[in-house]
Amino acid sequence: MTLRVLVVGAGAVGCFYASRLDAGAYVGLVCRSNYDAVRASGVTMDTHSFGSYAFVPQAVYPTVEAAAAAPWDLVIVATKALSMDPASVAYLAPVVRDVTTLVLIQNGVDIEAPYRHQFPHTPIVSAVTIVSAAKTEAARVVQYRWTRISLGPYTDLRGSDDASSTLMRRATESLQALAALLKRGGIPDVEVHDARTLQCVRWHKLCINASMNTTGVLAGGRSNPDMVRDPLLRAHIEACMSEVMDAAPHIFGCPLPFASPERILQSTERNTSSSKSSMVQDWEAGRALELDAILGNAIRIAEAHGAHMPRLQSMYALLHSAVAMRDAAT
Repeated sequence: MTLRVLVVGAGAVGCFYASRLDAGAYVGLVCRSNYDAVRASGVTMDTHSFGSYAFVPQAVYPTVEAAAAAPWDLVIVATKALSMDPASVAYLAPVVRDVTTLVLIQNGVDIEAPYRHQFPHTPIVSAVTIVSAAKTEAARVVQYRWTRISLGPYTDLRGSDDASSTLMRRATESLQALAALLKRGGIPDVEVHDARTLQCVRWHKLCINASMNTTGVLAGGRSNPDMVRDPLLRAHIEACMSEVMDAAPHIFGCPLPFASPERILQSTERNTSSSKSSMVQDWEAGRALELDAILGNAIRIAEAHGAHMPRLQSMYALLHSAVAMRDAAT
């Protein structure tokens, strides 16, 4: 049976993975600002990994409501995690049915909580990607580097979703099907994890997001590779990463078994792309920032486990103020 996959969010990440799922699934795409352009001619994909090609979804919708006529097996959310209010995800209700699994490809930590609160009987797959991509025009996406995506069933790790429960079983079955589809679409580095390990992956990705994305805004809109070549900013970024790494044993009971801050910095330095992080792009475009998903939640969770993040706390306060001043001036 061909799986029906609805991707909500036609930005760079949503379009990139939707275009790779297109080889083995029926793919629908919910667009917002770029609906007319995508509906007219699809999306031009200029990729480092797969060359240039046209991605034409089987269906394109301007809203979630418009996509609600038929059931969807997987609803992939590739939008920004801008609010932790459970009401902020209620808009998905028209496409969440008994057969549906939610897949969250979003940055940050504890971003699944609003979805679990709003959809208590829906299985959730949590996904972390490090793909470097940008939407450069309404219907054009450029992938600069990497394809890796990590998948795991969601549980809050406090026993609410027991490993033997129906929710966990369905989430695991869905993530295995999704992993197979992505591999069929040419993604070689799909990683499947248990619930706890996937959350460790989220915290490791936070080393990048909470240090570089945020600093990029405060440093005047600089790209990650540019910043790590600046000795002062490199030292600051590494210290921010260390705060995340040092909090992990308090939260998970063990260190994160992944690349060290220095290895992340070295890899970033080798990146020849001058593209800016999504947070910098959002700041420059006057859009909302993922401050709670990337900073606020991490600070709150760390402090609840006896760990402190003074640098991240300072950036959280400064960015909140900067956003408030910017919005008040418009």
